Amino acid sequence: MSVFSAVFSRSPKGWTGAEVDLTEVEGIDDVADLMRDTAAAMGAGEEGMLLFAEADDEWFGIVRVDDRNDPRVFLSDVRAVRGHPVALLFLETGAAPEPEEEDAEGTGQTPYPDPSGDTGLLADFGTSGAELVALTLREGLLPADALAEVADRAGFAEALDALRV
Repeated sequence: MSVFSAVFSRSPKGWTGAEVDLTEVEGIDDVADLMRDTAAAMGAGEEGMLLFAEADDEWFGIVRVDDRNDPRVFLSDVRAVRGHPVALLFLETGAAPEPEEEDAEGTGQTPYPDPSGDTGLLADFGTSGAELVALTLREGLLPADALAEVADRAGFAEALDALRV
């Protein structure tokens, strides 16, 4: 499963973004360090750094780091941790609980996502907690589209689009 992941941060010239690789990252503290290093390399400050991760239109995750504070996380579907090691990074903060075991028998239908984590992490970037959950649960909206909507509201849609080419 391929994962698109990128760090976005504000600089005096506006938002900047850079694609990052999460395959070698071992924990959420490593993610925060990667975000800080990436922001520094782009000449941006450490206020309001965001990491977007999206895997094959299955799920998305957002990590926010402000200054030296602990990372805040949101995961669009906590069940993704069963099938993808990158999604496991979002559990480490305790903000997203481990998914419950599912019954062996299913209906054959794809269940609605089970969002988890800090839904308010983007409130000051134009997306309230309720809006973030609504984007996650909107039928037919792909994870990449949800992230594009969040980026647009925060003001860095162009930076995200440039990296997704």
